[in-house]
Amino acid sequence: MSTPHPPVDWLLQGSSWIAYRTRCDLLNQLETDDQVVQVRTQILANTQIKALVSELTNWPGKVVSSHKSAGQPFHKLTFLADLGLKNSDPGMETIITRVMAHQSAEGPFGLPMNIGAAHGGTGQDTLAWALCDAPLLLYALVKFGIGGDVRVRKGVEFLTYLVHDNGWPCVVSKELGSFRGPGKKEDPCPFATLAMLKLLSVVKDFLDSPAARQGVESLLSLWEHSQTRHPYIFYMGDDFRKLKVPFIWYDLMHVLDVLSQFAWVKTDPRFQDMLRVLTTKMDLDGHFTLESAWQAWKDWEFGQKKVPSRWLTLVAWRILQRVEKG
Repeated sequence: MSTPHPPVDWLLQGSSWIAYRTRCDLLNQLETDDQVVQVRTQILANTQIKALVSELTNWPGKVVSSHKSAGQPFHKLTFLADLGLKNSDPGMETIITRVMAHQSAEGPFGLPMNIGAAHGGTGQDTLAWALCDAPLLLYALVKFGIGGDVRVRKGVEFLTYLVHDNGWPCVVSKELGSFRGPGKKEDPCPFATLAMLKLLSVVKDFLDSPAARQGVESLLSLWEHSQTRHPYIFYMGDDFRKLKVPFIWYDLMHVLDVLSQFAWVKTDPRFQDMLRVLTTKMDLDGHFTLESAWQAWKDWEFGQKKVPSRWLTLVAWRILQRVEKG
């Protein structure tokens, strides 16, 4: 695939956190580079970033009402991880300590949830985990720099081995009783599979594992049969294909970002077909504009659909460069 060059100068004119990831991800500058060090210092002083960190020091926050809700603390946690914050940054040690204080006996870390009796739960607030949140907490912890912690490793291994031949199913901890999403028990849950692949993409010894390959094949197969297969009511139709960030739910950008990190995927015709949907949305300047926005993030530069978004453009070009490098 031949593509124009990324609009690096334009990206570097954006907020500090966009400039930082541009230098690291597109220009491949090292963390020790003076320019990278300087812009990273600016990130830690950014008012929006500081507000997110401050909010998350009250972890775990409110009861999870909907995993798709973009304002949930665990989505904000993964966004900080995607930006590149580390356990040594101001406020992060407090957050990480609070996250890891709620480890289940199986290994995953819990969140406050309440599943009504009509849906198989108890109707009481309880700490629990589900495959649509637990992998994301572990992903964030690995990205923060503590992937070698035995507690994190325990959670990663437990969740990885829940995989089936067709991906990861809908699985919840025993505290949630018989709750299960709206689908056939033998079907893979597309979002759980995506979340697990996101986690495995940052765990080196699982990156090319049989579990990762089963999960990748699951998502590619769903794309191939997107007209007829909609497990757990997850579709890959018009809404799925709208460009949207940050990574919250099951959509084109999130799936492409995760899949592009598995080397063997990049020449797969199904992945290439998915990628073509993205490239057709690039403007003549190499910019990308959001087609859908999360209201919970309306105050961020990617919270609007009127003008090109630097964060969306950066993420899109990062995917394209991974594919170009093979």
